[in-house]
Amino acid sequence: MFYIDLDMRWRTVISMKKLNFISIFSALLVAFIFMPIDSFAQSNESNKSKKQTTYKKARVLQSKTAKEMAKFYEAYERVKIVKVKDTDKESETFGQMIDSEEPDPDWVTAKSILSKLRANADNMKSYDRSVMWNSWGFVYYSEESEKEGDNVDYSKAMDAYTRVINEEDVTLPLRNQVLLTLATLHMIEEEYKRGIELILMWMEQVEVVTAQSWSLLATAYFQLEDYPNALDAQITAVDMAEVEGYTPKENWYVIMAACYEELKKQFGEKETLYKQLEIYEILVNLYPKKRYFLQLGQTYGVLEREKDYMVALNAAYQSDYLDKEGEYLTLAQLLLMNGNPYWAASVIVSGQEKEVLVTNPDTKKDELEPVVKDTEKNLKLLADSWRMAQEIDKAIPVLEKAAKISEDGETYVLLGNLYLSEDKLKDAVDAIEKGIKKGKLKKIAQAHLTLGQAHYELQNFEEAKKQFRMAARDKDKKIKKTANSWIKYTENEESRAKNLELRRNYIKQS
Repeated sequence: MFYIDLDMRWRTVISMKKLNFISIFSALLVAFIFMPIDSFAQSNESNKSKKQTTYKKARVLQSKTAKEMAKFYEAYERVKIVKVKDTDKESETFGQMIDSEEPDPDWVTAKSILSKLRANADNMKSYDRSVMWNSWGFVYYSEESEKEGDNVDYSKAMDAYTRVINEEDVTLPLRNQVLLTLATLHMIEEEYKRGIELILMWMEQVEVVTAQSWSLLATAYFQLEDYPNALDAQITAVDMAEVEGYTPKENWYVIMAACYEELKKQFGEKETLYKQLEIYEILVNLYPKKRYFLQLGQTYGVLEREKDYMVALNAAYQSDYLDKEGEYLTLAQLLLMNGNPYWAASVIVSGQEKEVLVTNPDTKKDELEPVVKDTEKNLKLLADSWRMAQEIDKAIPVLEKAAKISEDGETYVLLGNLYLSEDKLKDAVDAIEKGIKKGKLKKIAQAHLTLGQAHYELQNFEEAKKQFRMAARDKDKKIKKTANSWIKYTENEESRAKNLELRRNYIKQS
């Protein structure tokens, strides 16, 4: 009856299938795509593989290769001195321009060194080649990551990293690092099946699989529409993040919610909603955004938990997230349903006062307009809210405004009834007469009956009987009976009033 577009719940979520994987995985790549050679040579007994392997934990580069790689690292790690503003408040130079180091890699020199090594690759030991190809992979990745749009091509980087894992004497730490890097690059290139194969190979080799890696796997499964595996992997990622001592990322929960939606037939409608409800409750607390409040509220609504729906939508309202007419009106209706008419009216007024930019279809220019428009329907809802809150003085001018723009006489009749309840009899007569004149009334007999009552109170007995007789012509037996009763009552009151007047005149003459 009043729910916000329920289909909207999944437009944002399902659009996850179209995510740009470069943006998703870039941060992850930076963390492990390239490490100094020393890290490959370190022994780590705690990092035992789950299966037997021939790969060694550590090896040593040949002297000649080591010297060239040292030059490569020097070129890559080159920095330059730049002037920056000191932001350390504890420093004596706070706010002043000071010297600072900024990365300034010498890619020309770095590539020249690697090219020299590559030319002699056939004469190098297998381990030396693995280190060289890993460095090439990093160089290619770095070059491509600086590009934008469709020009980005990681094929050279992927080829270099593939050569690393194919080397017979590559060390286990290096191989594992490259497997994860290569898996990520395949996913960036939307080669999800190969990416999954590589990351599963990596998982078989390492002692501990991180939450980030489980999420990487989940996202790949999601892109392939393998929702059961995507959900399992993403749940594992969330659990692992808690074990690792940090808050799971926002996108992880979004993917979980989307997976439940896709697996609705498997879980059932109600169980799916409860699963999603748990997720949205987490999201509004950890990552409070408008869409999560709305999705939470809408889920409550589907579960017929209107009070919870009201609380969720009100939380969004209090955070100034609402910017659509339907959102304000839905909240107002929920508040009315739960016995908060004054609050409902305040929400509508707030929507009337809030302005948003919209494009004028005629001028094509952006213009400010209120979120909640002064339509007859909206004004009647506002007036009804004020009336229920016993704020009649606020309700009347709103209903007057609504009546003037109405296409039929119904609102004028409502206004007349409101005037009558406040003993503003002449105003009531005027409003109801305008309503009858405007026409298109659903129950015109009822309008005549009310108008007759107003005239009766004004002691306009002849006009009152006229209106009651018109009402008595209606086919509705109940209205006919009421009108006839009013006719008799009016005749009696008219007679009583005449007798009273005669007695007064007699007393005056005596």
